[in-house]
Amino acid sequence: MAYVTMKQMLETGVHFGHQTRRWNPKMRPYIYGARNGIHIIDLQQTVKLFQKAHDLLVDTVASGGKVIFVGTKRQAQESVTKEASRAEMYYVTNRWMGGTLTNFQTIRKSIDRLHKLEKMFEDGTVNRFLKKEILRFQREMDKLNALLGGIKDMDTLPQLAFIIDPKREDIAVKECRKLGIPIVAVVDTNCDPDLIDHVIPGNDDAIRAIKLFVTAMADACLEGAARREEQAQDKDEVKKVDAPKAEAPKAEAPKAKEPKPEEPKAEEPKAEAPKEEAKAEAPAEETKTEEPKAEEPKQEDAATETATE
Repeated sequence: MAYVTMKQMLETGVHFGHQTRRWNPKMRPYIYGARNGIHIIDLQQTVKLFQKAHDLLVDTVASGGKVIFVGTKRQAQESVTKEASRAEMYYVTNRWMGGTLTNFQTIRKSIDRLHKLEKMFEDGTVNRFLKKEILRFQREMDKLNALLGGIKDMDTLPQLAFIIDPKREDIAVKECRKLGIPIVAVVDTNCDPDLIDHVIPGNDDAIRAIKLFVTAMADACLEGAARREEQAQDKDEVKKVDAPKAEAPKAEAPKAKEPKPEEPKAEEPKAEAPKEEAKAEAPAEETKTEEPKAEEPKQEDAATETATE
């Protein structure tokens, strides 16, 4: 994980703010002082806040999210286009069209039109038309590509926005806030930091400073993508390891046949049947033994007869 160092920030002029008369008082906590009528940004805070924003981008992309880079000012266009494309992220460098995020379904129709025109030129379908119509299609495609080229592959809304100069990109900021999309922005001394979720105090006008931040954020996106691939590979390995364990119960299937040897136990009640017969015969024997008791009075009668004689 490579962070931007304070030395790099000093070399690229990140610490230079706007003229003191053009400052926003809300930026006071991030200003170190003033020199020759220009505010100097506190780079110690910039380094810490940049690291937090960097980690946020890594985590967002690692979890499968997408980031949209926004930088329509001339100084930022080249860096944003190059680095966002390298990181395979969305970007807007020409003009932010109102409703790009809040009215995405309508914007999606223009994107579909762009895809259709590109396909016509790729497969040669456009050659069936007249040269005048082909020229019209070419101009339309170039215009749509300039406005929507960076988001033509955007199927769903991004999970994070990285903005250069939020004061200039105020429409993009409003749309992100309305949709609840977190904003990471390079905020100069003339901006309102209250509108930004993750502030990076710094010079948003110098080409070298902008390139430093944009390149670092693109690297963060690539790092997050690499982490996501590693996590996917780990899950596949876990599944492969767990697969034999899932088949283990098949080997234990013969154990289910063990109750069969216990079936003879079910016949045991038959062996107990004679006991019931024995119990049934027992009263018969008792009746036999009791019969002599019934004859005892006869013996007493004989005794009385001898006594009378």
